[in-house]
Amino acid sequence: MAVKNAKLRLVQAGAMALSLLVTGSAFSQQQSFNTVEAAKNGWFAEQNRSANWYLAQHKKLSTALNALQPQRPGVVDAYVVSIGLDSDGVFARESAEAAKILARRYGAAGRTVYLTTGGDDKATGAPQGSPSNLATALAAIADKMNTQEDVLILFATTHGDPVSGLAYRDKEYAAGMIAPQRLADLLDGVGVKRRMVLLSACYSGIFIPLLTNDQTVIVTAASSQRPSFGCTPGNDWTFFGDALMNNAFRKPQKFDAAIVEATGLIRQWEGALDLPPSRPQVFVGENARIWLDVLESKMPTTASAKVGRPAISTD
Repeated sequence: MAVKNAKLRLVQAGAMALSLLVTGSAFSQQQSFNTVEAAKNGWFAEQNRSANWYLAQHKKLSTALNALQPQRPGVVDAYVVSIGLDSDGVFARESAEAAKILARRYGAAGRTVYLTTGGDDKATGAPQGSPSNLATALAAIADKMNTQEDVLILFATTHGDPVSGLAYRDKEYAAGMIAPQRLADLLDGVGVKRRMVLLSACYSGIFIPLLTNDQTVIVTAASSQRPSFGCTPGNDWTFFGDALMNNAFRKPQKFDAAIVEATGLIRQWEGALDLPPSRPQVFVGENARIWLDVLESKMPTTASAKVGRPAISTD
């Protein structure tokens, strides 16, 4: 339980940082700052950002979005967004490699956006993995794609909270949360129904009730009441990212087989370390098989090589 408590402290620290960042602002006129309501509404706060930082972010995001290729009429195209929402290095490394794996598996080269918070963004030139950049990327992709024909694949990795959802944190510069209601509002608001949502975070099962529709596939690293593991900052992968992305999704196997492999690996690793089961969750909408089968019929016929240290070796 020490691992679980440490993760909760990280998320609670982010929530406290968010409260502190808004102190003295218009929000401080309220008698109290409710982080749960803030998460539902997509609030986040930043401080000590220079004007040049904002200009650089504008340029990076514009470059990434302008490079997106248009959809092809009559073809089910996949568009990928991979985002690391926390500045701990493991999330930057995991989201960067996940972007490559998903682009290869689902034929999304030229239709992939990678966002990352802190750390590796300077080396990669990637835009900040912030809630606002995520919202902008989703809207830009929806504008490029045929929302009735094409598919959005969203991979997000960060710390998680059992009430407020996904944590956004960039050292002392930014903090915030993305609750299930907020993510659902973003996706529904841009009209994307055909979507695969992959969430690598503790308690990420809380997102399933609000994100489901008959065209949606959702895979979460844990149930709504369980932590997930492997998020030590020095790691290359979380357990979920290593099992699903670095192992199962690299192989030319169908979605169901990949899920069986990934969840089996996670159970094996958790058992070896005597950790409580994270219980990853999977939802496949009634009509999602239509587009999923089309995309997976065009998968590469060879596996790609694994990258980085296995999550279990460094946790």
